[in-house]
Amino acid sequence: MALKIALAQMAPVWLNREATLEKVMAEVARAAEQGANLVVFGEALLPGYPFWPELTDGARFESDLQKDLYAHYARNAVDIDGGHLDSLCALAAQRGIAMYLGTIEKSADRGGFSLYATLVFIAPDGSIGSAHRKLMPTYEERLVWSPGDGNGLRVHELGEFRVGGLNCWENWMPLPRAALYGQGENLHVAVWPGNLRNTREITRFIARESRSYVVSVSGMMHRDWIPDDVPHAEQIRAAADGWMADGGSCVAGPDGDWILEPQVGEEGLWFADLSLAAIARERQNFDPAGHYSRPDVTRLKVNRKRQKTVTFDD
Repeated sequence: MALKIALAQMAPVWLNREATLEKVMAEVARAAEQGANLVVFGEALLPGYPFWPELTDGARFESDLQKDLYAHYARNAVDIDGGHLDSLCALAAQRGIAMYLGTIEKSADRGGFSLYATLVFIAPDGSIGSAHRKLMPTYEERLVWSPGDGNGLRVHELGEFRVGGLNCWENWMPLPRAALYGQGENLHVAVWPGNLRNTREITRFIARESRSYVVSVSGMMHRDWIPDDVPHAEQIRAAADGWMADGGSCVAGPDGDWILEPQVGEEGLWFADLSLAAIARERQNFDPAGHYSRPDVTRLKVNRKRQKTVTFDD
């Protein structure tokens, strides 16, 4: 069976949830019109990646600037249980298309103000199949995002394919990759805020390691696209150096060769047709969770419980 995927490399209306969601929905509709079964968007796209800490002395304690930006970010974060993705889910069901979307999530059961880089899978029937909170924010991200948990380490059936996904540098973590391989993943989604340096080597490496298709999708962001209504916009623009995220979206086949080489410097919607037969050919000599594994010697245990501060026995 063939699967048609779409890579939506786009910029958000930075830190504006509602305006960015409109752009996302337009790209979903375009992908569906061209026959895609799955469309993928970059990390933290809704409402945008936090570029400001490295540009504005983000580690300074009790900084009014950092508090202003964080409060603005939290106001525009995604409350899944609060219905912020309902219109997108309805569109997925109407068009019969699945998607992976990088979001900034806030959760009422964790107080509603801590933020997670959450990769959401929406199934073709409009249901939310998983919401994977990034396990470990990277470097300056830790000034803004909270560590996630294993609840979203899941794969999803798309025809004969099994698709799973990870956020950004999680893709460098061997054990989360292994958790997806062990569930039969044969299409791996890697989402990134952007930049060729992130996707160029690792996309082909994961494809070769897993003998799966790997689709890396990046966001875009330029200094000139910072909206005036973002707090301290002028200061951020002055510190930024042109491109903050220049793309790099690409697809590698299960042999590690390029199907779509990295796309840099422009927004766009790219497509690739995937064949299950190509996976079977490459699994003949190496299958990381199958005949080339030794579960009697090494085995992975995964905790997929959603972590909460309080549980009640009534």
